[in-house]
Amino acid sequence: MKIIEAHRKEYIISTDKDKLDILSIHKFLANETDWANGIPFNTLKTSIENSLNFGLYYKNKQIGFARIISDYSTIAYLGDVYVLKEYRGKGLSKWLINEIMEHPNLQGLRRWILLTDTAEWLYQKFGFTEIPNPELYMEKHNPNVYNRIDQTTVDNSDN
Repeated sequence: MKIIEAHRKEYIISTDKDKLDILSIHKFLANETDWANGIPFNTLKTSIENSLNFGLYYKNKQIGFARIISDYSTIAYLGDVYVLKEYRGKGLSKWLINEIMEHPNLQGLRRWILLTDTAEWLYQKFGFTEIPNPELYMEKHNPNVYNRIDQTTVDNSDN
């Protein structure tokens, strides 16, 4: 997929995975969010490898992030959206969401999905609404999945 970049003064939004500071993304998501609290580094890394990622940068420093999980024809899930606190209030989250919504590979989709309990005002500006028929919505959710022992670090030398 073609790398897309948008520039605004000293800020950049880029879909280039090579620019991502995965350590800083992990630090924020694992420690500053409710939805990904405690996420193992390798889990985050795998999620990034399998997503369309949008990095937000100020002078090449990672200050925000969002990712899309999609089949690029019918559906997209928007997740892990954040802007560091010290950069909020500058219109950067609105710009980030706009760049995502305008991405050429995400046009003509039948459904966008977003799970959030913060910043509803932001997403409403882009057409997101509450689920009209929540009784039709189902999920399988394991909120404690990141509390388990990371199987990749378990010592199996006794086997």
